[in-house]
Amino acid sequence: MREAAARRCVAVLGGSFDPVHAGHLALASYFAKWLVPDELRILPAGNPWQKPALGASAEHRVAMARLAFGGLAMPVVIDEQEVRRDTPTYTIDTIRELRQELGGDASIAFIIGADQLQRLDTWKEWRSLFDATHLCVASRPGFNLDAASIPAEVAREFRRREASADQMRGSPHGLTHIATALQFDVAATEIRTLLQAGPQETAKPDAAAQAQLRRLLPDAVLDYIKQHHLYENEWTSKNCKPSSSTPSKT
Repeated sequence: MREAAARRCVAVLGGSFDPVHAGHLALASYFAKWLVPDELRILPAGNPWQKPALGASAEHRVAMARLAFGGLAMPVVIDEQEVRRDTPTYTIDTIRELRQELGGDASIAFIIGADQLQRLDTWKEWRSLFDATHLCVASRPGFNLDAASIPAEVAREFRRREASADQMRGSPHGLTHIATALQFDVAATEIRTLLQAGPQETAKPDAAAQAQLRRLLPDAVLDYIKQHHLYENEWTSKNCKPSSSTPSKT
């Protein structure tokens, strides 16, 4: 028991964060309370091989992550290892780098969404993930392991590895947890569509769209998006640089 209590626990939340939205914050808050990690590591994606081109540049997505997660009541680190790569990123490579950094004894819990679980068997060396990390899944309405959309071998692995928070903190890797109490369904594509159709300096405000955006996005993130004219079109999102006033502390 003493060994388990002394083991460092790091929760890792990766994502495109294109943009960071309320679902991401709900996910981080849930696992902060459930797992009580020593640190939350936020990992903006670089060039995900299974996703189309991202809407905002790496610099903007990192800046939005700092704004959104910086207010959480726990130690938060924005990890830029993936955005610094100029090649497609694979989760197994990132997790192995984290394992090397944090050491073999640390408990690492990698958090993914239910949609990612549905295609986990297509990930590079997906079974090897259990040798380096725990896997935690955020549920969404209607989700369960018996669904036809979940590959049978993935469902089997998750069932046999299901663990409590204490067990996960006391072990370095190989366990799973599905957050059935946490069910949200926020799509970044929906948010980007609202932003593209919403008010800009040359258009009149759409009160309904603005209210919806305020519900889906942290205020600081929405203000940042407006300030830098993100998602208005592809060029501005990728080429306008963050201002010097953007916070740089992790």
